[in-house]
Amino acid sequence: MHYAAVLFSSGFHPPTDFNTNFLMLVRWIHFLAGFTWLGLLYFFTLVNVPLMSQLDSATKGKVFPALMSRALWWFRWAAVVTVLMGLAYWGNIVAADAHNAQASSGMAMGSFFLIWTIVWALLYALLIPGKGTLNNGWVLGPMVAIIVIAAAWLFLRLNDHGWESNRLLSIGIGGGLGWVMLLNVWGVIWRIQKRIILWTRALAEDGTPVPEKASRMARMSFLCSRINACLSLPLLFFMAAASHYPMFGK
Repeated sequence: MHYAAVLFSSGFHPPTDFNTNFLMLVRWIHFLAGFTWLGLLYFFTLVNVPLMSQLDSATKGKVFPALMSRALWWFRWAAVVTVLMGLAYWGNIVAADAHNAQASSGMAMGSFFLIWTIVWALLYALLIPGKGTLNNGWVLGPMVAIIVIAAAWLFLRLNDHGWESNRLLSIGIGGGLGWVMLLNVWGVIWRIQKRIILWTRALAEDGTPVPEKASRMARMSFLCSRINACLSLPLLFFMAAASHYPMFGK
């Protein structure tokens, strides 16, 4: 009690209004879940994939299902929490900017979901062939970059009314990349990996052959994960720029 009294008597005066404390809680959960999500993404990219390629079939059959089942549970649900908390925080910024300008927040919110969902659909279409030129990361990478840059430009163009803040626009791009990454996690990576986990376990336990399509699906999941890892870099930049690097809006 003495230490608490000293703390509060030495200039520590936390906000007491609900909205400020709620947004701080949302932001803290967003950060915590985001660290978990991206940490696992980098683990898969930098550690797990190279490791699994060096294991023999018997060892991989024991390690892969157990490891990936647990890791992917945290991975996909951390992605959901990160995005939901981020949207809640960003939505408050959009609403405040629109309210101060006596404008509507509909364009910002609508263009966000429309543009970045279309981006995901286009990236998914690039992954579907699974062979030929599009199976080359050096070809796929520039195409992904062009689509993302065009989407960011369009989002800024549609939300250039003079009242949008740097935070609104910067998070609108960084958060948009997060939305694409979430759809990749649930729409591609997890959908494929849960089947590969089952096939790998069945091979190890009773010798059931892995379907031929497994290698093509694994390649698709690998490329999608690589795309997410690359998208995380500009995502983090725009999230930091929202409060620390004013370059958009007012």
